[in-house]
Amino acid sequence: MKKVNIGGVPEHFNLAWYLTLKKGEYKDKGINLRWHDYYGGTGAMCKGLRSGDIDIAVILTEGIIKDIIDGNPSKIVQTFIETPLIWGIHVAADSKFNSIKDIKGTKAAISRYGSGSHLMAYINAKKHNWDLENDLNFEVIKNLDGAVKGLTEGDADYFMWEKFTTKPLVDDGTFRRIDNCPSPWPCFVIAVREDFIENHNDDLKTILNIINETTREFKSIPSIDKTIANRYEQELEDVKEWLSLTEWSQNLMDEEEITKVQNQLLELNIITEKAKYSHLVYNIDK
Repeated sequence: MKKVNIGGVPEHFNLAWYLTLKKGEYKDKGINLRWHDYYGGTGAMCKGLRSGDIDIAVILTEGIIKDIIDGNPSKIVQTFIETPLIWGIHVAADSKFNSIKDIKGTKAAISRYGSGSHLMAYINAKKHNWDLENDLNFEVIKNLDGAVKGLTEGDADYFMWEKFTTKPLVDDGTFRRIDNCPSPWPCFVIAVREDFIENHNDDLKTILNIINETTREFKSIPSIDKTIANRYEQELEDVKEWLSLTEWSQNLMDEEEITKVQNQLLELNIITEKAKYSHLVYNIDK
């Protein structure tokens, strides 16, 4: 049985993977798919792909595009979540900051350089016409637990993370959310190491077929909202809102959308050059 390692954030977006794994759907096809939680997010997964610790990653679009341009030997094979990610902008509950203008020039907590929390800080800064050289400062905090410590102890001033994941921390008074910043593109893609694509193309097709069959019907799974609320310790009304805002995809992101992402990253000096569409993606159906 072929062992395949896949990584993703331990969040509600990836419940479909858990459900297919629990039902043994990959093992039925001779594939031992092993899921690895990446609490450090996109930056940690990029490192995992580069090192070969994982073969596949469910990863933020902007982060993997930047890292492929920087030399990550991987390709995007599919969009996973079609809709934008809604990033909440959080401060400590007792922080003196109450608005976006208050945090201009202060220190952003980021999981690591090249992570979504890092790149989206630039997107937010541009949105509000900040000086990208002087108004952005960073403190690496590794993960959500590190953000709680960093903000409450004053090592950093604000933290950007998916708003529904952090909602329980807002509800219990650990954080205050002062604003939202949606990503300007589909948020999650599936990226795969090039050597895995070359050597195990049939296995990859099988994996994608299984997960896509589940995501197509995900919202109609009986009591899926209650399952998510219980598993991820979220309020049912929040889960219902999240489901209403979220759409899964079974298709490869087109060249126009990839160009849009690259144009934005180039404008923000996050990348120094744009790559050809064929360098960033692999069409498994070709």
